[in-house]
Amino acid sequence: MKRSLILIGLMISIVGFTALAVRTRTTAGGPESFAVSAAAVLDVIAAPGRVEPISEEVRVGAEISGKLRDVSVEEGDRVVAGQVLAVLENDEYRARVALAEAQLTLKEAELRRVINGARQQERREALAAIKETEAVMENARVEQQRRQTGYAQGVFAKEEADRAEREFGVAKARYDMAVERHALIDDAAREEDRTRAEADVQLARARLAEARALLEKTIVRAPLRGVVLRKHLKTGETFSDQRNIPILTLGDDSVLRVRMDVDETDVSRVRAGQRAYVTADAFGGEKFWGRVVRVGELLGRKNILTDRPTERVDTKVLETLIELEDGRKLRPGLRVDAFIVLNDAAAPAAKR
Repeated sequence: MKRSLILIGLMISIVGFTALAVRTRTTAGGPESFAVSAAAVLDVIAAPGRVEPISEEVRVGAEISGKLRDVSVEEGDRVVAGQVLAVLENDEYRARVALAEAQLTLKEAELRRVINGARQQERREALAAIKETEAVMENARVEQQRRQTGYAQGVFAKEEADRAEREFGVAKARYDMAVERHALIDDAAREEDRTRAEADVQLARARLAEARALLEKTIVRAPLRGVVLRKHLKTGETFSDQRNIPILTLGDDSVLRVRMDVDETDVSRVRAGQRAYVTADAFGGEKFWGRVVRVGELLGRKNILTDRPTERVDTKVLETLIELEDGRKLRPGLRVDAFIVLNDAAAPAAKR
């Protein structure tokens, strides 16, 4: 009887040590380790994870604040890069564009006028003015000479001779002015006038580009091809670039990844290229296989909590990314149990 009790005690001890050895081998991050059955087949590192699109979650908003005129997509909608997702109220910005376009048209017309010079009608008018003032000046000159001769002969008084000389001077001045005006109209544009006109055009074009850029900022476009994960604001609400609330959250879900928190005690055994798989309560025991594509460089606080009462929240973890081969059944944001396989020979071959 005594011998039987000793044998039973030895068997209990062996079973206890075996269970402890299996638990240590799973190295799943302490008391919050996942089921030991996962390590019964493969030597793994287990940790909680969360599904995310390959692009991660992209928060999309406008570059300026304003009231939303239209949000044209809903959660779950597929979008392509450059697609219009939302539009802010922008009547004021459209008016600025129209004003800038009109100013550019005006400055371009002024530049053409400077380059081309006066119109033919203006040139003919200036030439006619020369001929008219020339005729008046010639008549005044003849009259001035006649009066001077008459004064010398005593026929005219000195006042009349002086008046005739003054009238000739006025007529000559008008003729000279007409000649100068014709030369100005008929001459090519001065370099400084052309340079200034060209600068005015460039300034008008810059103002138009600025107005168009501001108008474009009222239009929210998709930065990538993917799916609308979350719609934060709807038509009629106000978006502010000062608040941390986007209009939409997008993600490229063509490939899914799992971001897992590897316990600090396991970081020495994790490397890129290792086979891995994840499971989720919603899919029972189905395994979704993939491969480690990135291992973080800096330890930090946990990002993913499992809600287990025994979980330690002060444990340091290393973010690790697993890229899934086929995760179409999974949804971004889903919490999963992630396992990195240490003995790759026991894992199924990767899908080609």
